[in-house]
Amino acid sequence: MSDNRIAMPQIKGLRRRWFISTLAVIALIVVLTVTLFAVTTITNNTATVREGLIIKATTTADFFASYVTRTYSEYYDSAYLYIESFDDAAKLDLQFIDTTGRILLSSYSMTAGQTPGTSDIGDALNSGRVSSWVGVNEGTGERIMAVSAPLRYSDGAVIGVMRYVTSLRLVDRQNVVGILTAVGIGLAVILLVIFINLVFLSSVVEPMQEITAVAQRISEGSYGTQITKKYEDEIGELADVLNDMSLKLSRAERAQTEFISSISHELRTPLTAITGWGETLAFDEGLDEDQKRGVGIIIAESRRLTKMVEELLEFTRMQDGRFTLSCEPMDVGAELEDSIFAYKEILKDDGMELEYDPSDAELPMINGDAGRLRQVFFNIFDNAAKYAAEGKKLYVGTRTLDGEVIINIRDFGPGIPEDELDKVKMKFYKGSSKKRGSGIGLAVCDEIIRYHGGSLTLSNAEGGGTLVQIKLPGMAE
Repeated sequence: MSDNRIAMPQIKGLRRRWFISTLAVIALIVVLTVTLFAVTTITNNTATVREGLIIKATTTADFFASYVTRTYSEYYDSAYLYIESFDDAAKLDLQFIDTTGRILLSSYSMTAGQTPGTSDIGDALNSGRVSSWVGVNEGTGERIMAVSAPLRYSDGAVIGVMRYVTSLRLVDRQNVVGILTAVGIGLAVILLVIFINLVFLSSVVEPMQEITAVAQRISEGSYGTQITKKYEDEIGELADVLNDMSLKLSRAERAQTEFISSISHELRTPLTAITGWGETLAFDEGLDEDQKRGVGIIIAESRRLTKMVEELLEFTRMQDGRFTLSCEPMDVGAELEDSIFAYKEILKDDGMELEYDPSDAELPMINGDAGRLRQVFFNIFDNAAKYAAEGKKLYVGTRTLDGEVIINIRDFGPGIPEDELDKVKMKFYKGSSKKRGSGIGLAVCDEIIRYHGGSLTLSNAEGGGTLVQIKLPGMAE
């Protein structure tokens, strides 16, 4: 069953912070403003209708009290005549109510004889003051407003109530229109704020993303990379600082490479002499055991230094672009087996067993430099002998997958701390190891494999130890 759900884009970084903080505040302010406007609109519109009815009811009641109402019969006759000549019957229901709360006369004849029982009538009869009421017409279901004013004899006694009743349909419609208008304006304000701020955020986020990408390249070793300066503001100042830092790092890197290259060349001649004379002295029959042991140490240490010097020279060639490969079609499996055979005795002297598990399927030919690849294999074997000798075992296996040759070399030592795994291939990085070395062997190996179009990865194997995996692209048949 296919999943047709649309993945929503994730909002991250500055945009996410803005949406959570700024937009939330703006939305809250707009909601509160619209709510306040709605409440004010409803209150004011209702109050306006109420005040108009109260004024009308008060004026009419005073007229009756002053000029008409002398007896109940006169009150009834006057009320009847007033209703007959009532001009606002289309908008208002004019009612005359007796002291029991029953409607005597009404401009809507259908309501005559009824007893509304609303609070405004009782308040007007009991308190002698104009009173209002808002509720729902049970017959129509619409909201209505009623205003009741007490009617008095000339002596001040209450004879009944004159009541105006009006529908609030038009008021409610006016309220709805006003509220919807306010909501529309509020939404428009929010959308406008979002648009303006997104434009501003894009002018900040996009340059920052470009700067971050270039800074990432600089941190990975692409010293000298420059950021295009687009703005004369804080972002532009940040670009200037990073560009200056990149240039200084590039100069320092160049100076370091030149220094390493110069020192390495200077060290080769004396080291060659020391190694040569050490080997000559080793065959001198006149040396006693301690002297032979000392000469052996001289030879071993000079060879170790020579190897470090060669690695440094190799590394400087890679850095300044003088590193080249002599590639030709080759059987990498055969080259690996030759390397294992050549190094197996060295591992045996260190008390380590090497287990080789060749691929059942024939490995494809690759376009490679046999000498450089052997250098990679020897360096990895040497690291295993140096850092994982206590594991007593080294496993080497090959297989092919999707036209690639995969070589797995695993030791059974303590492994590499997790926080150092992504750094061990960095130049001059030695981590927490106390073993001696230049710290560039794996960096050189990684570069050689990369020059072959492949990859070299390190991970901690399940059950302990370090797994080095080399992938090399096979040649198309």
